[in-house]
Amino acid sequence: MEKITFLAEDGESVDFYVLEQTTVGGINYILVTDSEDGDSDALILKDLSSIDSEEAEYEIVTDDEELKSIGAVFENLLEDIKFS
Repeated sequence: MEKITFLAEDGESVDFYVLEQTTVGGINYILVTDSEDGDSDALILKDLSSIDSEEAEYEIVTDDEELKSIGAVFENLLEDIKFS
């Protein structure tokens, strides 16, 4: 499982493990967890980076409709993932 480190808005580093990634409507999304063993909550992050940006910029998906539709895509990609 790939581990990536994010720099939070407060300047603190946060590590996540990437469970899956997908592109929907030209937007990249990643499904991440903060635990390598997979027994923790997962987040869906949306890539907000511009094409010419040197670093990726992600935000947590919080919109209920977007979360529901992208969550369904990840459920289809990963059989053992279920969003409630």
